[in-house]
This record gives sequence, C-alpha cells and structure tokens, in this order.
Amino acid sequence: MTELTITDGSTIQPVGYVESPWQSTLAVPLGGVTAIIHIKPEYQPALYRIGDHSHLWILSWFGQADRSVLQVVPSKVNSDLPKHGVFGLRSAARPNPIALTLVKLEKVEEDRLYVRDFDAVDGTLVLDIKPYFEADIVFSPKTPYLLPREYQTRKALYYKQALAHHGEQCLGLELAVKMALLVETHFGQIQSPYLQLKVEGDACLADVLQGLTRARLANPARFIYQNNPLRNRVQWLKNDQSLTLTVRPDVDINTASQLSEQELFIQE
Repeated sequence: MTELTITDGSTIQPVGYVESPWQSTLAVPLGGVTAIIHIKPEYQPALYRIGDHSHLWILSWFGQADRSVLQVVPSKVNSDLPKHGVFGLRSAARPNPIALTLVKLEKVEEDRLYVRDFDAVDGTLVLDIKPYFEADIVFSPKTPYLLPREYQTRKALYYKQALAHHGEQCLGLELAVKMALLVETHFGQIQSPYLQLKVEGDACLADVLQGLTRARLANPARFIYQNNPLRNRVQWLKNDQSLTLTVRPDVDINTASQLSEQELFIQE
C-alpha cells in the first residue's frame, strides 16, 4: 500500500515502513521490541538533526487491526479485566487503526532509524514522526488501573518505567522495582493518590520509587525522603494500613536481581 485515502478524497502518504522480527500483532511483546524504521527517499531531508532527540512519537497504521471493534477487553494485559471503549485504550483494534507509540531512538544511519520499545509488526506503514519534548510530560496522570495478569509482565513494565525515569541500571533501581512489585500485592495500584511513602536510604532508590509511584512532595504530599548511607528502609502507608520494608544488609546489585521480593526485604 502506497497511500491511504480518506473519505473526503484526501490522501495520506506514508513516510516509511517498519522492519521488525514480528509478523503478527498478537505475538508482539507488550512493551515493544527493537525495530528499524525505513524512511522513503523523498522524505529523507525531514530527518535532518533528528539524532538530537532521544525519544520520538511514531504514528503508524496497524493494518491487521479489526476496524469494527468499539469495545474490547485488554486481554494482552489481563483477560480478566473489564471491557473498555477503544478510545480509552491503546488497543490496535479501532475504527481508524492509527497507532501512537513512544520509542527510544538508538541511532540513525542514512534512511534508517533504529528504535526501541516499538510494538509494530514487520511492514507496518509509518504515517508520521514527531519529537518527544519535555513539555509532553504529565508527572501524575489519572489512569485506570490495568493490572497485568503475569508477574513477568508486571516486572518488565516496571523495569521499563524505572529505566525511562532514572536513566541507568543500578542497585537502587533493582531494589525499587522489587519493592514496587511487593507493595502492589499489598496495596494495589502504587500510583494511588492515597498511598504515601517515606524513604530512608540511597538517593537512587528514592528517585526510582518517586518515578514509579508518581508521588509528589505536595499536592498531595505523598513522598518524604531522608538520605541514609547505612540502610535502605521504606515505610508505605495507605489509609490505616502500613508496611515497612528494610533491605537486608550486604546486598549488591547481583544479589538483588537474584533474590525474590520476600527474600530481599525484611517486612514489618
């Protein structure tokens, strides 16, 4: 397909296409994969200085989608979740299957953009590319709680969010992800405006937890931090419930990645 025709007679000319290892939308991992976007020769001048950006918005056409669907269960996340209208989900199925995906730009080579976290299948038409700017950030958005059924899916999504916020893999990030997984089993959604946390310990741990929970210092006040090089301890509070998690002594990043949440923390 070289163009898309709109009912008023206008046309949309795709600017490129996707090279991906995946052939079916049902098979693409939830968090996306590494892919290559090939830009058509006539649009290559539009790539000038695109390498100045770390992230891009990709608008693409999900041609395999069912365009008759208006409500759907987000079964790729969790088949036990209730139905939602497709305008409130990122489901490929929708009247006009235009996908909006935030990707990490890894490198640019001539007419090729190497990107990460892209959920498009091989051959997907790219309609447009836009830069991600600081002004796009909404730190504490209100969203429905769509809990993934599988533990590994939840873990992968938390890692993705943590790396996007903190920018590097470290002990604090590993501890924060494991702690978030454990806390979610106790209190549910960790971004809840009623969940507070008091962090004592490493600055990296505090930074990642703030990024994962979207907890602010005010309006509402959900986050308190005290630097302590001797221990990592976090108290979680919601309504009249409390959970305190202390990291066991002598834990390094390798140990933290291997231990389960129950083994890694002392619970009070």
